[in-house]
Amino acid sequence: MEFEGKSALVTGGAGGIGLATAELLAARGAQVVCASVTRPEAAAHDAITHVETDVTDESSVAAAVGHAVRHHGRLDVLVTCAGIQRYGTAADTPRTTWEEVMAVNVEGAFLAAKHALPALRASGAGSIVLVSSVQAFVTQTNVAAYTASKGALNALARSIAVDEAQYGVRANTVCPGSVDTPMLRTAAARFAGSPGKAESLIATWGRSHPLGRVARPDEVAEAIAFLASDRASFVTGIALPVDGGLLAQVAVALPD
Repeated sequence: MEFEGKSALVTGGAGGIGLATAELLAARGAQVVCASVTRPEAAAHDAITHVETDVTDESSVAAAVGHAVRHHGRLDVLVTCAGIQRYGTAADTPRTTWEEVMAVNVEGAFLAAKHALPALRASGAGSIVLVSSVQAFVTQTNVAAYTASKGALNALARSIAVDEAQYGVRANTVCPGSVDTPMLRTAAARFAGSPGKAESLIATWGRSHPLGRVARPDEVAEAIAFLASDRASFVTGIALPVDGGLLAQVAVALPD
């Protein structure tokens, strides 16, 4: 119960990593507000409440933060999980698509941090965890906007970590590899060509990780919970890969 007596706000908490994080924090004692456009797939814990939130709308984000502070009297943890994936190169991505990705993935995290920081400072030991991606460091083809947005999140967390250290607030990112989330399954259905082949494609993506599979959302949630907790009290400004060894390998393999 390491989060007992603490309050957390999780953006993008309707499913995937966000919901897994909300449920884990609640199970460990936190009062959790899920801020998302849609309601969580399942709110298995009484300590989780939902506030309809558009992370691209500053007034909506401010209202979500205000809700958490009013109802729980404080805010100790902010986790930004809201994110979208769009495809295209720098040459062919429409500007509107670029702006859409940046608005959700980067500005959404910025706005949440901006409005949460006064309460996080007041807590005396606030923690921010931004959900980034291994694509902040390396990139697949055809994802110019997405990979740029994830690189920006890592830079944003570093900046917050340096600026807010004087107030006792820490900021870090987690950088997952492939995770079995609705986003991943949507991508698999798109590129597999037929629903029946999506599962096989996910397994293929999993084999590209040294551990041989994609992650479960709860495995990423564990890393987020660690960074958000007092166990990580001297950890700030880092980007933690949770990637099954993906970044540890090079593409060139020796022959059998």
